[in-house]
Amino acid sequence: MAFNRPAQSTSFAPSGTQTLDVAPGTDEGPWEEWNPTEDSVRPVRGRHRVVKQRGGGLARSSTVLGVGVIAAVGAGGMATAQSGKPPVSISLPDLSSVTESAKALIGDDSGAPKTSATALSSVGRTDAGDATDAPGSKGAGEALRARIMQQAESQQDRVARAAAQAAEDAAVKKAAAAAAKAQDDAQAKAAAEKKKAEEAERLAALARQFTLPTSSYTLTSHFGDAGAMWSSGFHTGLDFAAPTGTLIKAVHSGTITEAGWAGSYGYRTILTLDDGTELWFCHQSSISVTVGQKVSTGDVIGRVGATGNVTGPHLHLEVHPNGGAAIDPLAWLRGKGLNP
Repeated sequence: MAFNRPAQSTSFAPSGTQTLDVAPGTDEGPWEEWNPTEDSVRPVRGRHRVVKQRGGGLARSSTVLGVGVIAAVGAGGMATAQSGKPPVSISLPDLSSVTESAKALIGDDSGAPKTSATALSSVGRTDAGDATDAPGSKGAGEALRARIMQQAESQQDRVARAAAQAAEDAAVKKAAAAAAKAQDDAQAKAAAEKKKAEEAERLAALARQFTLPTSSYTLTSHFGDAGAMWSSGFHTGLDFAAPTGTLIKAVHSGTITEAGWAGSYGYRTILTLDDGTELWFCHQSSISVTVGQKVSTGDVIGRVGATGNVTGPHLHLEVHPNGGAAIDPLAWLRGKGLNP
């Protein structure tokens, strides 16, 4: 290669370093042909030396980019160099906002660390311990506790009101039951009294239809009395002791079905009522009716005597429902409203 050189001369140092003689006041000195050799061309040493890039690592540089670049790399992701691929564009955030975020993370100029919820949220983490120590955390806890207590008290109030309502309902129900029972008892009592009055009225009506067989009497032997004097071993009727000749009356209206001598009964008259009941009037001194005669209540049918198997004058009265076995005449008379 040929160079046009000025009139100045060029000299070389023994080490192979070229020395240019430049005339004063001129921009360039004389030029001559330079053929570099291996000895004259050596690697550049010093702080501008380029270090080989390690595979898969970060590109290193001695230039200090500062906290903002580090935060930008952390926020935007690490840039990796991949050989053989087109370069990828990386968008970096605003350096001022990154710097503020870094300050919020590591502390302000005074060196005091920031623990506010805003600083913690800017780097994407929230410490549970710091959150509980925040100024409003105790107030929030007290509010939660107060709300829980209020809910518990409200529930207790509802339970108490429900219990009171249940007790009131039970009392009302008990009172209603008592009132219903009292009403039922009153109705039952009224019904019993009414029935009793009706029975008394019925007996009174029967009493007007029935009458005692004689008057001026004394009851001596009763139905069922035991003794050898009676052939059956016990007394089968009711004795009205009265003087001989005392009138004997028809107890109720009916028909005379028998009138005459009857052995141990003496003179006997049988009056058959409309319901088939037979009334036997025994030991008469005389008979005033005949068989088939219709009689009414109170009609005279004979007189008291001492005929048959007797120890003294009296009327022996027997009652035979439907002509069957004898029953107690005293009970039968009382059932007709009569009280001998």
